[in-house]
Amino acid sequence: MAQRTWSSTVVEHHRLREDLAVVRLVGDVVPFRPGQYVDVSVPQNSRLLRRLSPALPPSHDGKLEFHVKTVPGGWVSGSIVKDTQPGDVWQILDPRGNLSVDENGPTVIMVAGGTGLAPLRSIILDLAQTSNPPQVYLFFGGRTLRDLYAADMLWLLADQFPWLQPIPVVEDLSDGGPPDGWFDRLNVDIGFGDDHLIEGTLADVVASYGAFTEHQVLVCGSAAMVRSTRDRLIEAGTPAEVIQFDPY
Repeated sequence: MAQRTWSSTVVEHHRLREDLAVVRLVGDVVPFRPGQYVDVSVPQNSRLLRRLSPALPPSHDGKLEFHVKTVPGGWVSGSIVKDTQPGDVWQILDPRGNLSVDENGPTVIMVAGGTGLAPLRSIILDLAQTSNPPQVYLFFGGRTLRDLYAADMLWLLADQFPWLQPIPVVEDLSDGGPPDGWFDRLNVDIGFGDDHLIEGTLADVVASYGAFTEHQVLVCGSAAMVRSTRDRLIEAGTPAEVIQFDPY
């Protein structure tokens, strides 16, 4: 069966960090489920596909949002972050992936490393449209405080949705990271104070809460982060079969 393709046009490109951007598009209605990912073809390098997860749930007006971080040697990701312009037309290929939440199920534990937050945010915003969402604990983190690129947005969502509890995790609170003019220019208040921040790796911090035996558990981020978090959760007593994971 031939792979289906949809067209979508860039309407906004927000550079948040030297290596990270949020891209918003409008176009064909792509029939994906919250938590899935798609392959995209961009005009700057149309022959190479990049796997991205929508950060918004499906909409009837064809709105899409992607969070894109440059990866070492990543020709497509680097080009998207640096060279994307409004008016660029992207090709979106068949959605795939199985991350999901049962809205009538038990408490949800989400673990997001970096832009692994995108599909989990899509699920959270979709749950917000239901009448009685389950409690959601969202552990999100990075190596430095600067890596919490969506902390301000999550702070606002938590204020709006009483069932959502974001938990920011930073590996080294004393490490400010390399100079980044884009970050300095934004001068964003992340909302979370020092008393909210937990120092450590996502794997260690989440596992320190013990076994999640009566929960829905979703882990998304880099392959190394997903692997270490899944291993630590299982060591702590969380059944492997309740852990859904999606490595980037």
